[in-house]
Amino acid sequence: MKKVISTSLAFGTTALSAALLLLPQFAVTQSSQTEPVPAFHAQPPAGQLPPTMDPWMFSEKQVFNAYVLAGRVKKVLYQQPCYCYCDRAHGHGSLLDCFVGRHGSGCNVCMKEAIFSYEQTRKGKTPTQIREAIERNEWEKVDLASYQKDYLPVPNSRPK
Repeated sequence: MKKVISTSLAFGTTALSAALLLLPQFAVTQSSQTEPVPAFHAQPPAGQLPPTMDPWMFSEKQVFNAYVLAGRVKKVLYQQPCYCYCDRAHGHGSLLDCFVGRHGSGCNVCMKEAIFSYEQTRKGKTPTQIREAIERNEWEKVDLASYQKDYLPVPNSRPK
């Protein structure tokens, strides 16, 4: 009987020691998973911004509409981070860069953030307020399906 109790006690002590060793490592792993905010410009642009790609280059309505809206709020997108982390993979300086090229056409994160930025701008939010909301992941609530119904009007647009 003493041997069973002794063995159980030894096993329990070993398990407790192992758990205590793993706990601090787990806590460090959790805190190191916090990603920094992706690249963005804190101030409005000083000069003229590059144009976004022509929406007519994209036949899919959702992509077309994302590029239309991105073109309407370039100064706002210039001040927004992009949480697909294209700053790392493609050297982008802000969300605007996704729509100056084709990157935004294949990335739901970029499209949702651009549409979110447009919608919030229409509600009177400042670029700083929009960025804070993006950092809180509020852009994830954008329903891309609602932008697949019709082509949005484009100023000086040419028919397909």
